[in-house]
Amino acid sequence: MSLRTIELETGANPRASIVLMHGLGADGSDFVPIAHELKLAPVGPVRFVFPNAPVIPVTINGGHAMPAWYDILGIDLARREDEAGLRRSQAAIEEVLAREVSRGIPAHRIVLAGFSQGCAMALMTGLRHAQRLAGIAGLSGYLPLAGTTGAERHAANADTPVFLAHGQMDDVVVISRATQSRDALQALGYDVQWHDYPMPHSVCLEEIADLNHWLLRVLQPAA
Repeated sequence: MSLRTIELETGANPRASIVLMHGLGADGSDFVPIAHELKLAPVGPVRFVFPNAPVIPVTINGGHAMPAWYDILGIDLARREDEAGLRRSQAAIEEVLAREVSRGIPAHRIVLAGFSQGCAMALMTGLRHAQRLAGIAGLSGYLPLAGTTGAERHAANADTPVFLAHGQMDDVVVISRATQSRDALQALGYDVQWHDYPMPHSVCLEEIADLNHWLLRVLQPAA
């Protein structure tokens, strides 16, 4: 499964890439405006890559087909997970990462990020990726297949910085689900920078500013 992508470059000859996955029912264009808000000039030219999830039936939405990284089988996100769908999307996102490397962006200059379902995919894929990434950022999401993360994670990304942000009033992915994910990652030794905000299942300006600061830290200018 090869993913269609939307791309945005802040200048010629990008020196870093940010791969950002959208949430359920959205598409790659959803976070293009956020890219325009980020101020990353000290990093040098950046390529933003916004993959489009495949269109699949989603059980919790009455089986209606929509863009989704994996099926949502019920309200309890932890008890019933679409492991096959998660792993299919993981493999597809790995292809996107490999393409960035083939285009001259080393893995350690790539940030893997996502919102909601996209956050789940960023964490699942990034922690298992066989080359060191610059960082993993997750907005309003959670850690999928948490029970297998410890066994399946790759040593290459054992010390990769992780940015997690969440809305205190999120009624789609409740904040307790996110704090459990944060605690699980910290228990495995990950450097997690956590932020929460008085907002629902969305993105706010303060969050973008915090993400911007973190991106500047992990994407230091290439030597």
